[in-house]
Amino acid sequence: MNYYNRIKTELINNEINRKVKSYSINKADLKTYYNVGKMLSEAGKHYGDRIIQEYAKMLRNELNKKYSVRVLYKMIKYYNYVTDEKVPTLSAKLSWSHYDEILSLNDSNKIKYYIYLVEQKNLSVRQLRERVRLNEYERLDDKTKNKILNQENKSVTDLVKNPIIVKNNNNYEMISEKLLKELIIDDLENFLEELGVGFTFVKSEYKIKIENNKYNYIDLLLYNIKYRCYVVIELKITELKKEHTGQIMTYMNYIDENVKMIDENDTVGIIICKQNNKYVIKYCSDNRIIAREYELR
Repeated sequence: MNYYNRIKTELINNEINRKVKSYSINKADLKTYYNVGKMLSEAGKHYGDRIIQEYAKMLRNELNKKYSVRVLYKMIKYYNYVTDEKVPTLSAKLSWSHYDEILSLNDSNKIKYYIYLVEQKNLSVRQLRERVRLNEYERLDDKTKNKILNQENKSVTDLVKNPIIVKNNNNYEMISEKLLKELIIDDLENFLEELGVGFTFVKSEYKIKIENNKYNYIDLLLYNIKYRCYVVIELKITELKKEHTGQIMTYMNYIDENVKMIDENDTVGIIICKQNNKYVIKYCSDNRIIAREYELR
């Protein structure tokens, strides 16, 4: 079987489609590279791996220098991934450039996560690359990874990273809770992304009246649109302590009783601290509360 001529024809037709039908470039790319990956895989089984190098050299000479050995192997990897995972060959939200980034990863579960992330958040390739660089997948707990792998429903706090990365452009070595809050607000968009999906900012230093003539202030009050609930954020520059859970529980109960509507879900609490103490959370009586460490970068 003349695999080379079929591969060359497939790639030439795709280049023509890219010029004539720009609106369907993504669809055509993915279909073409899937088909080419399949033929390359079959050719490799018949003639050995060296045939891929020969094809790459011929394609570079006859068509375009972009069809390098690396690119052809990436097409094979794309074909194998789609086949092994039994996923649709086409995606409306992932381009070939997305797959080119994602398939460089060696962990199949990590690949699934970043595909899920692009689909959920409509990430550009540049945004995807940044998420990978910041080890977003590694900063999820095992429970969340399993939920994503098994396509299970996720809760409002499942995608909160640990540690939460806070940008520290001025390279502060010692910070107060006030300064930590300022750093977060200065880079609010990225902070909300660190928390997961659907988070919006309501107010910092949210004023509440717990007792007569006595006011308290919630560090950050957020709302999650997807899960329809308020989220109380408390910032601590120390190790997590049991009194911190009591404090945030009080604030959450206040929001539930005085702010949230009857058709909204119960308020969630996130304590962001310098060092987590898992025993404090383990024995906390309110499972709506989670703790996450922060890391200045």
